[in-house]
Amino acid sequence: MFKKILIANRGEIACRVIATARKMGIATVAVYSEADKEARHVQLADEAVLLGPAPSRESYLVADKIIAACKATGAQAVHPGYGFLSENEDFAARCEKEGIAFIGPKAHSIAAMGDKIASKKLANEAKVNTIPGYNDAIETAEKAVEIAKGIGYPVMIKASAGGGGKGLRVAFNDKEAFEGFTSCRNEARNSFGDDRVFIEKYVLEPRHIEIQILGDSHGNVIYLNERECSIQRRHQKVIEEAPSPFISDATRKAMGEQAVALAKAVKYQSAGTVEFVVGKDQDFYFLEMNTRLQVEHPVTECITGLDLVEQMIRVAAGEKLTLTQADVKRDGWAMECRINAEDPFRNFLPSTGRLVRFQTPDQTMFQADPSKKQGVRVDTGVQEGGEIPMFYDSMIAKLIVHGKDRHDAIAKMREALNGFVIRGISSNIPFQAALLAHPKFVSGQFNTGFIAEHYAKGFRAEDVPHDDPDFLAALAAFVRRKSRERAAGLSGQLPGYDVKIGQDYTVVVLGAHGNNRQVQAHVDEFRGQSGVASIRVGEKTYDIVSHSRLNDVKINGTVNGKPFVAQVERGTAKNPLALQVQHNGTRIEALVMSPRMAQLHQLMPYKAPPDMSRFVLSPMPGLLVDVSVQPGQKVQAGERVAVIEAMKMENALFAAQDGVVKRVVASKGESLSVDQVIVEFE
Repeated sequence: MFKKILIANRGEIACRVIATARKMGIATVAVYSEADKEARHVQLADEAVLLGPAPSRESYLVADKIIAACKATGAQAVHPGYGFLSENEDFAARCEKEGIAFIGPKAHSIAAMGDKIASKKLANEAKVNTIPGYNDAIETAEKAVEIAKGIGYPVMIKASAGGGGKGLRVAFNDKEAFEGFTSCRNEARNSFGDDRVFIEKYVLEPRHIEIQILGDSHGNVIYLNERECSIQRRHQKVIEEAPSPFISDATRKAMGEQAVALAKAVKYQSAGTVEFVVGKDQDFYFLEMNTRLQVEHPVTECITGLDLVEQMIRVAAGEKLTLTQADVKRDGWAMECRINAEDPFRNFLPSTGRLVRFQTPDQTMFQADPSKKQGVRVDTGVQEGGEIPMFYDSMIAKLIVHGKDRHDAIAKMREALNGFVIRGISSNIPFQAALLAHPKFVSGQFNTGFIAEHYAKGFRAEDVPHDDPDFLAALAAFVRRKSRERAAGLSGQLPGYDVKIGQDYTVVVLGAHGNNRQVQAHVDEFRGQSGVASIRVGEKTYDIVSHSRLNDVKINGTVNGKPFVAQVERGTAKNPLALQVQHNGTRIEALVMSPRMAQLHQLMPYKAPPDMSRFVLSPMPGLLVDVSVQPGQKVQAGERVAVIEAMKMENALFAAQDGVVKRVVASKGESLSVDQVIVEFE
């Protein structure tokens, strides 16, 4: 077994590998860029080596620097994690040549599966179901239309070297096939330097289901059940679960056996994933093989009780698999939510900055210890006070739960999201909460088009309706009553001016445009020492028991005998006196006051925000890559004004109306904050 390994990655996956290595008694070496010098993975590792500047092409993607770090520290093996160099055949071959073990498959397996056209031919030879299509590179758009007609619409036009949703179009007729081929080819040439494009049948109501496989260097290969990954936004997975609520045992067995056949055909050794697209009648077709550890591997660990990182390390060290196909378990139901640094209410634009607060829900399951079951686990590479840089992926944590069945897993995940505190940056937690509450998701009736269909106009606050909005008002009244009691207990108050506690409160829920809603709450009973209160809102009574303190962001307790976790904070951007209450993805800002004060508050005029239509503002923190206009220039609505880059995404900004540029406020190469002015119009 290795004595020391280097992790050629960053963030949560680097921390995840370190946890297993520590369990196995293996020393670890972290690598980091200048942007990551204070990062969590650097602090967790036994040693750390600086690779270079923040951009990954100058640090995490430079194979020479990683090989040099291995030699300098005496690391005998490299774990590449996912992304960066994890599926780079040249890097795997180079490690082997330098006498460094690559904790992953051999270079020839990566090469065979990395090319979509070559991998499809291999799959055919291994008798794996493949989608009807034309597998050779297509030369002209006319030929593409001819082939598409032959296969039958709809068809999918894909770049051979594509990935992450780039170089992919769906065509339903000749015109779309012609245009789709041309744009797909251009996109592939610009993104990957490889303009080969192929066409295949588009499966209607498709589900994305993948099989986890594990192979060793002695020819043994097994499959570890499936993962359901159909909840995707723009080809990026959002929620993953294991097992799938859709496929039958017979389909599972058939898919697993085909995945094993394909892995054996390329002499695969390590953990890998064979991805399938599954139609509404459970017809399944090979999509691609990921020759690395997947982001969503924890859900498989939960239901099988295996540590996949440990298995990878043991295989790389030449050990035989210790289990057979008959030993593979399928216990309970697991789910994973990807927690991303992005603002769901601003079309999921990246959100960077400092994590002012970062508190995970209480964990009962841990990385590298699959013996713990039926609980909550958080895989993350960040910590409170840390900086979320603009240079890398937006995923900052993975929230994983394991339940006895699917409904139990959903309930656990909803409660865990309630207890996940992130402040300083925006996160997609409200969106995840909305998805988990959606009736179609709960019933398991979804496919890869679920988010595009149900959130076609983007995501708005009203897309997260609370099942009991009066509970949020009762909770605000509970917190206010608690603070009044503390204020009344302060000594030295002047006679006649002492704080009166009172039993009647008006909760003013602040609306976006001054359209506030008033809710009357009456506190029938309050016992501060025991944290017990009975609060009446309309016809409903909420018996709340909570020992959380006033300065706690999270409130844990029971309401009418049922446990709950909610988040309450004082002071908001709109009003420093307001309370912000958050539960089940819904967030309200409320002022809690006496009924008389509420009457007076209604008389206050609404102060409308300033008109910013003359300005082009930065919608997110990021790097200003380009400014396309100059002072005095006439600009038409829809014309490109600037380009901002953050978290591997480029966002073009367009003029909302016709106008003349008065001045360009920000300059190219500048780091921008949210709502910073870039261009002003006359």
